[in-house]
Amino acid sequence: MKPLVVIGFLGSTLDAGKFGPTRWNKWRPSVSIAMHEDLRIDRFVLIHGKQHHRLADQVAADIASVSPETKVDQRLLGFDDPWEFEEVYGKLLDFAREYPFDPDKEDYLIHITTGTHVVQICLFLLTEARFLPGRLLQTQPAKMSAGNFPGRLSMIDLDLSRYDSLASRFAVQMAEGSSFLKSGIETKNKAFNALIDEIEQVAGRSKAPILLTGPTGAGKSQLARRIFELKKLKHQVSGNFVEVNCATLRGDSAMSALFGHTKGAFTGAATERAGLLRTADKGMLFLDEIGELGADEQAMILRAIEEKRFLPVGADKEVDSDFQLIAGTNKDLSLAVTKGTFRDDLLARLNLWTFALPGLADRKEDIEPNLDYELDRFAEREGNRVTFNKEARDRYLKFANSPSALWTGNFRDLAASVTRMATLSPEGRIGRETVDLETKKLDRLWHGNKVETDNILQNMLGDEQLNELDPFDQVQLAEVIKVSRNSKSMSEAGRTLFASSRQRRKSANDADRLKKYLARFGLSWADIHAEA
Repeated sequence: MKPLVVIGFLGSTLDAGKFGPTRWNKWRPSVSIAMHEDLRIDRFVLIHGKQHHRLADQVAADIASVSPETKVDQRLLGFDDPWEFEEVYGKLLDFAREYPFDPDKEDYLIHITTGTHVVQICLFLLTEARFLPGRLLQTQPAKMSAGNFPGRLSMIDLDLSRYDSLASRFAVQMAEGSSFLKSGIETKNKAFNALIDEIEQVAGRSKAPILLTGPTGAGKSQLARRIFELKKLKHQVSGNFVEVNCATLRGDSAMSALFGHTKGAFTGAATERAGLLRTADKGMLFLDEIGELGADEQAMILRAIEEKRFLPVGADKEVDSDFQLIAGTNKDLSLAVTKGTFRDDLLARLNLWTFALPGLADRKEDIEPNLDYELDRFAEREGNRVTFNKEARDRYLKFANSPSALWTGNFRDLAASVTRMATLSPEGRIGRETVDLETKKLDRLWHGNKVETDNILQNMLGDEQLNELDPFDQVQLAEVIKVSRNSKSMSEAGRTLFASSRQRRKSANDADRLKKYLARFGLSWADIHAEA
């Protein structure tokens, strides 16, 4: 077995006793540890203050008398105020860093029964953070046994993985936090779920800025608000959630909006304005599209993040605001730094925790659960529950997961799509006709003229012949058909289509040129106007 080392504070009250034989009639925690026959202590590091030298010598001698094999290492660690948390923690941290711990060769027990409550808390925190690489030791008195007072002791290993019930509770708590960040949506994309799990850990354990990147509509704003709400549930923030789209901040008003201004700071400043940063004090500030901020605003934001202080417009005295920052962007800020439009020191400050949110097109397995979520949101917003019939739902999901579904607007496209279908279904059931109308609308949104081109050619040629045409020929033929349908004669259509080249010909027979072009595809003027 490895040598066992106990580290503990001298209890100025609990370890004290009259200097004489009667002291053995009292339970003294530090001495009692050495009295346990089944606990061989090789070294006892006894920490004490400068005013307790005599008591420390007595306790060390008593430990030696009941456990001769235990070497007592007295350590002087004086506090001006043993109840002042910052001082106590700082000095104990220095002790932990300087002590020659060797966990491979020794085992350590950290005694937390003696010392002020502040000392006990600090020992616990340092052990939990592994600055003190051991187990916690608690002692308590018991009835007298054989003339001695060894009491009872218990050891606590803060490696929670060894405690199945605790580990399970923490796992459930973490899962609940991740689900909260996803608004309760049962997402299936493994990469996204892993991303949310990491964000949940960071949100609960860090106050550093967070940078959310990703395309417009990927959910940055909603996620930022959920992070704030999760931190508020855990009592980690007490202030407000303040959101601003930096793309809307322009000119002199940007400084005023962010940092506030004094009365009379500029023309029109009739009253004092607190500004968004002060409004976010003790809470969270979400700067969406932070890449749109101007150079001056970037410089002041950087200082506000680092020092929690800034100067309102027109003021000669700085103000404080302790907020956590979440920034969002759909730009490549590294590229912006290269171009000189974004400060490299600000990016370095934001870049500690950067999370890239994928677009909906990269998470198509999550379309179905988000579809249900949007239906729930519509019901909550409008007070009217709308559902799909099975055929319509299958039809919509097939389209939504197809290669032609680009989802360029990401979740905004999906939310708008559900709202349109639900609104057009007054009886509360979305049917096939509504879905077909909506998918055509989305097709036009994403593909523009290509949808119109495909419709024209499908009507004229059919799918089989259309599939044999190169995309170049498809676009050209569709334009010829459109012009021909809008012309009264082949000659008029030819003049429009060949307006430039006909000027270079000595004689122009535009109708004949058009006739021959259409014939290449098995079409005639009559065919085009018959379909029209």
